[in-house]
Amino acid sequence: MTVAGAKPVTITDVQTILTAPEGIRLVIVKVLTSEPGLYGLGCATFTQRALAVATAIDEYLKPFAIGRDVDRIEDFYQAAYVSSYWRSGPVLNNALSGVDQALWDIKGKRANMPVYQLLGGKVREAAPVYVHASGSEPQEVEDRAREYMEQGFRHIRCQMAIPGLTTYGSRGGKTLQALSPEQTRTWEPGPYMRAVPRLFEHLRTTLGDEVELLHDVHERIPPIDGVWLAKALEPYRLFFLEDLFAPEDADYFRLVRQQTSTPLAMGELFVNVAEYAPLIRERLIDFIRVHITDIGGFSMARKLAAFCEFMGVRTAWHGPGDVSPVGHAANLHLDLATPNFGIQELSLMSDRLQEVFPGTPVVRDGALWANDLPGWGIDIDEELAARYPFAEEPGHGYWPEIRRLDGTVIRP
Repeated sequence: MTVAGAKPVTITDVQTILTAPEGIRLVIVKVLTSEPGLYGLGCATFTQRALAVATAIDEYLKPFAIGRDVDRIEDFYQAAYVSSYWRSGPVLNNALSGVDQALWDIKGKRANMPVYQLLGGKVREAAPVYVHASGSEPQEVEDRAREYMEQGFRHIRCQMAIPGLTTYGSRGGKTLQALSPEQTRTWEPGPYMRAVPRLFEHLRTTLGDEVELLHDVHERIPPIDGVWLAKALEPYRLFFLEDLFAPEDADYFRLVRQQTSTPLAMGELFVNVAEYAPLIRERLIDFIRVHITDIGGFSMARKLAAFCEFMGVRTAWHGPGDVSPVGHAANLHLDLATPNFGIQELSLMSDRLQEVFPGTPVVRDGALWANDLPGWGIDIDEELAARYPFAEEPGHGYWPEIRRLDGTVIRP
């Protein structure tokens, strides 16, 4: 830390590293400092608009950050947050997250402590995670869930393909022909609504009560159907039901709360405090599911976790493949120091990812473990990362277009 009267350590450069070891566009921020050899890493991954985030960092945040004191994380966050005047969008929030997380990494390295120690230390040894089991029919989902259970996982999100439709979380076969001849991704809520309760009836009967089961609706059904589905799934005692409504339909949580005790998780698409604060304050959800980089980074997420603690809401940070290993490390450090931690989503990281990002947290006994090195405890092999550039394709990875059979665009 800076000694009184000593010259502060300052930011000398901010670099963006774009890499896709598994074909998923990852945006990493590297903040260099005036202290030789001292730098920090942060995640700024917004896969569907990765180049826009990189531009925001390179053209706007970099010149804003250079010369600032690395110890003044909160001051930098507040100044950078309002520097665009219009704020709280996913592009600018991800850009800010990259620098914010990198400054926390630097803070930990300067203190010679893991970041979780700066938050008051561990309240648990590791963070239990949930993994994703999917299949084309209930037996296949059961088989995949059993494989995970044998590996020590006790929380499993279960998704099942609906014949003829593009179903979130599970790949199906040939899709039904829609009215538009060019349309290849189709969806209808009715078949899904009928299939999901049957899936969980099968799973609870065959897997028993010891495993925790989760499901993601992914906002794809009309809100009133969401109320019905939450009630229909109540007998199967889900750990949580995720994204039952779109952010635009969040008022429906008041209705569903009055009719069922099914635990509710929400937040993956939130980018603005005005979206999630009312749901937490009124205790309308049980788990907050934000993508930490999309709400602005680690500084904002730790405040959100503390707010949730007072309201009895548990954390379940978004952790799919489009969170970089640096982002997973940041998630983990907050998990370890958060009393109201609930569960951590995890997309299992390949050997290739772990080679590009040495120090990636490890999975053991159904949980994610930190390595206790200073900062996030993770680094990046930039030479190796450069071997996996973004694929050149139209849209640079935008979310695939999905429509109903009559051609109507639906939310993803």
